Amino acid sequence: MTIFPSSLTSPQAGCQGCRQSEPLGFDFSFAYQPIVDLRDQSIFANEALVRGVNGEGAMSILAHVTDDNRYRFDQLCRTRAIEGAAALNMQTHLSINFMPNAVYRPELCIRSTLEAAKKYDFPINRLIFETLESQPVDNYRHLTNILREYREFGFKTAIDDFGAGYSGLNLLADFQPDLIKLDMALIRDVDRDRVRQAIVRGIVTICAELNVTVIAEGIESAGERDFLADCGIFLMQGYWFAKPAFKALAQVTPEAWTR
Repeated sequence: MTIFPSSLTSPQAGCQGCRQSEPLGFDFSFAYQPIVDLRDQSIFANEALVRGVNGEGAMSILAHVTDDNRYRFDQLCRTRAIEGAAALNMQTHLSINFMPNAVYRPELCIRSTLEAAKKYDFPINRLIFETLESQPVDNYRHLTNILREYREFGFKTAIDDFGAGYSGLNLLADFQPDLIKLDMALIRDVDRDRVRQAIVRGIVTICAELNVTVIAEGIESAGERDFLADCGIFLMQGYWFAKPAFKALAQVTPEAWTR
């Protein structure tokens, strides 16, 4: 049974950001893209990707996010992603991107997420929170604190776009998440690029020693898939397996598994 702390789900809970956040002023929805497990040809998780209400791309929505409304947007992303996953009867993990700069106090800002999980009967141990390494972070210690707090609540944690952005190995040295997602720039044509191959093998070795699971994202060819599998990476995401499905769960074609 999942226990939701009453101090965090009560109407009185919340921080200043909750009370003073500006109205959003625009609407949005989600597409879901699978993260597959090559070992048994299953779906490990589905990532919630923000879209316009008619399926427009993410940038059409993110362009409207400002310092004044990013807290409300971040909170609504969490609750709507969970609501959508429950409506689709998602049985896998659900991966949700979050904005570190929109979290004031993680133990209070998580309230609406816990409420949504309870309302829609979605187990919190199947929620993954991804932070974008490519997003500038106002307070580095604040980010690691958020990740530690989320782990305490029973969520899985992930660093997205690893190798692309502002934190990299420094963040991994200070906090070891459950998962890291290798940036697609490292993945592109990795089967034909010995420099990228060396970097990927090095990251896999480090993560194995730290007990961090590696996900490769942006897979677009059988060659990329096969090289990464030979490196010991079995969780993958990309168009080779399935494109994001708007308000739906994408299906992986049998050919995507064939070696």
